[in-house]
Amino acid sequence: MKKILFPIAIVATMAFSAFTTYDAINWKISPSYSIKFTSKNPSGIFTSFKGDILFDESNLDASKFDVTIDAASISTGNGMKNSHAKSDKWFDATKYPTIKYTSSKITKTATGYEVIGTLDLHGIQKQITIPFTFTNNTFVGSFDINRLDFKVGTNEGMNANASTTLKVDVSVPVTK
Repeated sequence: MKKILFPIAIVATMAFSAFTTYDAINWKISPSYSIKFTSKNPSGIFTSFKGDILFDESNLDASKFDVTIDAASISTGNGMKNSHAKSDKWFDATKYPTIKYTSSKITKTATGYEVIGTLDLHGIQKQITIPFTFTNNTFVGSFDINRLDFKVGTNEGMNANASTTLKVDVSVPVTK
C-alpha cells in the first residue's frame, strides 16, 4: 500500500505545483523620483507622484504599473506659468486633477523594457508606449508626447509659441 501511495503523492505534488502562481514584486516609490518635461518652451517638473508598481524581470506577465501624477503639482520655475498651466487654458487641474498611466503589457527589448499602457490626461485616454530600463532599483524612461493630442492648450495666440511636442523623462527609484 505504501509503495502505491508514495508515487501518487509525488504526482499530486507535481500537478498542484504547476498551478502555483508567481507574483511580481510590489515596489514602493522613493520620494527622490523625478518626472520632467522639456521642450523649447515650456519645461518643468511634477512634484506629486504615487501609485502601484509590480515588477519582476523574470515574470513580466505579472508586472504592472498603475501610477498617478497630481496635475496641480506642475512646477515650471515661474509662478505665473504655473498658474497658467493649472488653469482651464492648459491642464485644467480643477476639472482633471490627475494624470494617470495604467500598463497593459510589459516586454523585454534589446536595450531594456517597454511598457504599453493607457495615459489618461485632460480627460482623454490614449495608448502610449514607454521604453525604460531598470537598473539599481531605478526605473528610467523617456518618451515624447504631443500635448495637442490631449487638448492641453491650443496652438493659437500666445500658445502658438509653446512647443507641441514635449519630451518626458522619468526616473523612479524604488524599494521592496
